[in-house]
Amino acid sequence: MTDTPATRAVVESGLGHEVVDYGRVASVEEAAEKRAVPVHRVIKSIVVRRGEGDYLMVLVPGDRVIDWAKLRRALGVSRMSLADAGEAFEVTGYRPGTITPFGSKTPLPVIADASMEGLASIGGGAPGVAINLDTADLVRRLGATVAEVTKPA
Repeated sequence: MTDTPATRAVVESGLGHEVVDYGRVASVEEAAEKRAVPVHRVIKSIVVRRGEGDYLMVLVPGDRVIDWAKLRRALGVSRMSLADAGEAFEVTGYRPGTITPFGSKTPLPVIADASMEGLASIGGGAPGVAINLDTADLVRRLGATVAEVTKPA
C-alpha cells in the first residue's frame, strides 16, 4: 500500500476501505478503467474559493462537472471560483490530481454531490493511488453536506 497522509488518515478513521495502486493516468476515464470501476464512481475532489482565505472541497462524480449556479445557491453565496493549483496545494498539501479530503493539511468543509451513491473511488493523495469506500461512510466521516451541485459533463 502506498503511504500518504490520505491513506494513513483513512486507516486511522477505521472506515472499511480498499487502497488501489493503479499508476499514472491521463483522464478520468482511464482512471476508472485502471481502478476497475465505472466513471461515475471515480470521485474528483475540487477545491473552491468562496472568498479571501475561505475554501471548501466539492466531491464530484467523474462523469459530472460543477454546476456553479447550483453550488452558489446551495451555499447561499453570489460569487465563488475554482482555487488555482497554488491555493489548492497551500490549503490541502496536495497537488492537482492527488487532492482528497483525507489527510488534508487544512480540514475544509465538504459538499458531496447528491448523485453519489454506493462505492466511491476517491483520490489517495498521490498520483495513481485511490481509496475505495462506501459513499455513505465517506459522507458521514467527512461531515459532508449533500446537495445537488453538479450537471452531466
